[in-house]
Amino acid sequence: MQELETRTRQERAVLVGVDFGLRSRTPRSGAEAARLAALQARDHADESSSAPEEEPETSSAPRPVDALGLSAEESMAEFRELVSSAGGYVAAELMQRRGRLDPATLIGQGKVEEVAGVAASTEADLVLFDHDLSPTQLRNLERALPCRVLDRTQLILDIFARHARTREGQLQVELAQLEYMLPRLTGRGREMSQLGGGIGTRGPGETQLETDRRRIQRRIDQLKQDLDAVRRVRRQQRQRREAVPVPTVALVGYTNAGKSTLFNQLTGAQVLQSSRMFATLDPKLRAIELPSRRKVLLSDTVGFIRNLPHTLVTSFRATLEEVEQAEVLLHVRDVSSHYGEEQKAQVEKVLGELDALRKPRIEVLNKVDLLTPEDRQARAAQGALLVSARTGEGMESLISAIDEALKSDPLLEAELRVPQSEGAVLAMIDAGMTVRDRIYEGNLVHLTVTGPASLVGRLREWRVRNS
Repeated sequence: MQELETRTRQERAVLVGVDFGLRSRTPRSGAEAARLAALQARDHADESSSAPEEEPETSSAPRPVDALGLSAEESMAEFRELVSSAGGYVAAELMQRRGRLDPATLIGQGKVEEVAGVAASTEADLVLFDHDLSPTQLRNLERALPCRVLDRTQLILDIFARHARTREGQLQVELAQLEYMLPRLTGRGREMSQLGGGIGTRGPGETQLETDRRRIQRRIDQLKQDLDAVRRVRRQQRQRREAVPVPTVALVGYTNAGKSTLFNQLTGAQVLQSSRMFATLDPKLRAIELPSRRKVLLSDTVGFIRNLPHTLVTSFRATLEEVEQAEVLLHVRDVSSHYGEEQKAQVEKVLGELDALRKPRIEVLNKVDLLTPEDRQARAAQGALLVSARTGEGMESLISAIDEALKSDPLLEAELRVPQSEGAVLAMIDAGMTVRDRIYEGNLVHLTVTGPASLVGRLREWRVRNS
């Protein structure tokens, strides 16, 4: 009964996946291959017939290929998680296998009619496509279907709007939504002039998305100015941090890889950790001390996902600057994921867009507690850094790896001779250095220490000349 009540409060969604010849994990049988060929032949015939409001400039587009090489089923499973993160209830799922996209409706007129029937029978509130829709495709589908239509990018933007807590995050989400919606306003004046609620309507609000492009463009320009002000503040904060050399280590990785849980485990912080996608939008910074007594700032950042909308990468540039400025990146991976290599490739793609691929990276395989003993041994034999952010396993090895990877403010060994009357100097040494040897001789303390070059430099007047 409780489950039924929960569902009634959620929006009912019909999910539509499209397989444009994506790789499958298992080879197709002869019967399935023949069926797919027949479907592709039928779709080709659909494309040749009359279709509503075609878009000639895209009719000769190349066949889409999934950037990660996921099977259609795996892509749909990830899409299902996105819908759950947006607070939706999956009422039905449909899959369309085609040789290439339909320029007018993406999935072909026959499939549109099937989706319309399913949406009506399930009393769906919206139809979600696991693919980006062109402005023309979006308009045609809205005319043919009995409920609202959203594509993959709109869904991701909606999730970001749900999780934006700070003023900066809200500005970035609104900018991304407006830039994405601007070319899709034609023919939607009546809908956009009404207030709405639910998935796809959070953020700037539909009253902002009127057909007056000049008004929207003015709002976009204002948002960019506000974000420039945010970047200036961040730059000033960073300059103040750089005055005291404390390197930054940034956590990066696919969404839901466990970055926030690992951040909490390493820092003792209590930032939100959730199994839902994109629970973290605003960067968090906390200081931790390494075995060498050096201090670093650990940064928790937004998770990446395949086909991350370009508008989000652009709008969240202020947030992702922490990745650009970090000295070391911790690439957190979900070792229990069935498509971990594909996720890794997607993270590296986004890092390439941020010009951060050359930075030192430590690959951290998280959620090792979900592995079987055999899989764990196999991973360990490969020399992988295995951790469990949930149980705390492997944290000491991870901190040591961070310590070894830091190149700025390197560790130096020095011999110091400090009068016992210099209590503040001796306290500074004990607080920031590793004392390997300590000998008292009269009023002097002879010390052999290892510590950051910056601290050793501040103690130059106490250094023994030959050290």
